[in-house]
Amino acid sequence: MYSGRPLPAAISHRGLRATAPENTIAAFVAAIEGGAEAIELDVHASGDGVVFVHHDPIFPADDGPLAFARSDSPTIAKVRLAGDHQIPTLDQTLDAIRDRVHVHIEIKARGIENDVARCLRRHAAGADKYAVHAFDHRIVKRMLELIPSVRTGILQVAYPIDSSAAMRSAGATDLWQHVDFIDERLVSDVHAYGGKLIAWTANTTEQWQSLTDLGVDGICTDHVDRYVEWRGEPAAAD
Repeated sequence: MYSGRPLPAAISHRGLRATAPENTIAAFVAAIEGGAEAIELDVHASGDGVVFVHHDPIFPADDGPLAFARSDSPTIAKVRLAGDHQIPTLDQTLDAIRDRVHVHIEIKARGIENDVARCLRRHAAGADKYAVHAFDHRIVKRMLELIPSVRTGILQVAYPIDSSAAMRSAGATDLWQHVDFIDERLVSDVHAYGGKLIAWTANTTEQWQSLTDLGVDGICTDHVDRYVEWRGEPAAAD
């Protein structure tokens, strides 16, 4: 049934959250130990230009939630999440992951592209392992202007008439498509364009089987350890 075609890459969505809070170094390390071939994470930037790994634009503080954009990096560095975990900077995260797996960086806010680019340049030795993507396709285009060699992707939670045109307009190589909007034609169109299709967020064996049959290039999942285990014997899925 699989005719030698590579199985979709195992991409951990914000790390292995069963072991540590999402988007923390401990969650990323656990995902790698669980067999992840890539990590997907989210970034915002502080008011003084430090890139932090976190999903929401706000973070918890003693006096209530604060916005990254309106806070300085020393304030954010003092925050402790459940289990005494820090909100890591992107620098700290890339140092911890090193070159063990690919890192897909979702840029959550406009206006921080220069901050992200400066960080990635500090880690130029691992440049072939890093990629950026965003819902705001203008961010993707701007990142290519700053670092022409960076791999980029666009996020979609819809099914445009011409997804390849959207990729072309942004200069993207990857299409990150919501799992509910993937079919054979979309996979074919993206591959004909020369791109890769990554499904998010697929968490069941039924989804993994369907996406594998369709020929997607990567599966971003909250349960990367289970997906890796399932992927060992795809024909035995439920």
